[in-house]
Amino acid sequence: MYNDKSGSEDFETRHHEKGAGLIKVVSFFSGCGGLDLGFKGDFEFRGVHYERTEFDILAAYEIDKKCKITYESNLDSILHSVDLAKTRPEEFPSAEVLIGGFPCQDFSICGPRAGVEGERGGLFRAMSRYAKYWQPKIVVAENVPHLPKINSGRDLATIKRSFALAGYRMLMWPVYAPDYGVPQARSRVILIFVRKDIKKDPMIPPRSHENNHRSVSWAIEDLLNISEEVPNQDQFFKAAKAKNGNGQGDEISPRDLPGYTVRANAKSRVQFHYSLNRRLTIRESARLQTFPDDFVFPHDATSNIMQIGNAVPPVLGHAIAQQLASYLKSL
Repeated sequence: MYNDKSGSEDFETRHHEKGAGLIKVVSFFSGCGGLDLGFKGDFEFRGVHYERTEFDILAAYEIDKKCKITYESNLDSILHSVDLAKTRPEEFPSAEVLIGGFPCQDFSICGPRAGVEGERGGLFRAMSRYAKYWQPKIVVAENVPHLPKINSGRDLATIKRSFALAGYRMLMWPVYAPDYGVPQARSRVILIFVRKDIKKDPMIPPRSHENNHRSVSWAIEDLLNISEEVPNQDQFFKAAKAKNGNGQGDEISPRDLPGYTVRANAKSRVQFHYSLNRRLTIRESARLQTFPDDFVFPHDATSNIMQIGNAVPPVLGHAIAQQLASYLKSL
């Protein structure tokens, strides 16, 4: 970690030269790297190449040490394992953009609904503290769609006020992942905080697949067999279908529609294959989240599905990144 601004500047100076001329990004709550991969670009998914963006991940931070292993195995960046609740903003490098999906459990309709007063719900303040100290041009925060409604909107008002005191105005982008080419019915809210001296606002990314959603079969039809040839394809939970009224229920993945939301909890809304009597594999779940096949999850099934379910789909992250890169270039 870095204890003063001069130390942070030294870090930027030492950063690899291939990042020269790119827009510097710091990533908080990075998880296994889904949003970071999207912001970086230069990956292939189901025969489509997602081009290199104009962003460079200067540094990434995450408390989960297992995520660190996954992240550094797949992205050409270092993930610092830290508790962001216990850090000071001057310990981080300066960047033009701060990104992060701050923990969503306290805002989820399925969670404890503790909101910003919860232990995890209050972690957004790590991002507003960074913004106040370093004054990046924009901050990008991803969370669950229920965030604007929880506690009658008071939590969102608290978040908005925290960033306003840091010198930012808030925009809110509701996004439906299938509209951006993700074969999964995942809804999220993207909060964009723009520094108040910047008068122009970014527009929500155009919905590239609004009338042409990709289906589950499009994503996983080539993965019928359990095989070691595709990473994580031989890894799945050996569970029978639940009886009526048991747990939170089973869901058979629709063949010709986007799949159900991939959840971080392996016991929540168990997803089965549309034509086979088995659960989806870790790789099939990763496909629904648009992770490329060369993005390997090196842990046990429970840890891997938690990382996949908590991630921002890289293809969605890429659409957001491309839109914001154009916006920042226009300033």
